[in-house]
Amino acid sequence: MRRLSCHGRVWHIQTGADDAKIRHIPNATEGAALSALALILHGVGGRGAHLEALADLMAPHLPGWQFACPDAPQRYDWDDTGRQWFSVKDITPRNRPTRLRAARAGFDTTITRAIADAGFSTRMDRVAVIGFSQGAIMATDAVMAGRLRPMALAALSGRLVRVGAKGAALPFLISHGMDDPVIPPQDAIRAHAHWTANGADPELHLWPSLGHWFDARVAEVTARFLSRSLGG
Repeated sequence: MRRLSCHGRVWHIQTGADDAKIRHIPNATEGAALSALALILHGVGGRGAHLEALADLMAPHLPGWQFACPDAPQRYDWDDTGRQWFSVKDITPRNRPTRLRAARAGFDTTITRAIADAGFSTRMDRVAVIGFSQGAIMATDAVMAGRLRPMALAALSGRLVRVGAKGAALPFLISHGMDDPVIPPQDAIRAHAHWTANGADPELHLWPSLGHWFDARVAEVTARFLSRSLGG
């Protein structure tokens, strides 16, 4: 059964007892046509609700946009209240690609449902994807493999996990804190070099005094990038 409830500006949509909730944050007057969708993907151990703060920071720069923050399909290894796209228990650079590949089906199902619930299944030219940390890893993989074809991709505090695909031609932003203790900023530099070598022209933003998170600077730069990508 599909259940809807509204709390302020956040829509909670659940299609079954075990399904991840998808949170929609409208950014337009009621009844107005929404111009585009920003799909924001959280990191390991997080929830979609944790990225609503990023949507709130971006919303003033993106009038008419809708924001969806889905939960990852897997329960977090160390805390049942968190979610993960794939397990990081005993993870190594050697086994990370295998885990990513195994997570693809669950990721694709979650993203397809989120886009459909927002009403953009036939409007992918107006869908942008923003991934944070593990969400950035999964989104980048999906775009590189051609399984996901948004109008633009922003990878925040992520890393490139090479699984064979070279890349795709679309607007791409890479953002990373210089003081990130979880994923070093060198990963962002390597990702930028990879995409550039394969014919893309990604933006790279390295932020002083920022750890493994985002702030108002990241939100504004990302929002302006999405606006340019849409042609605004």
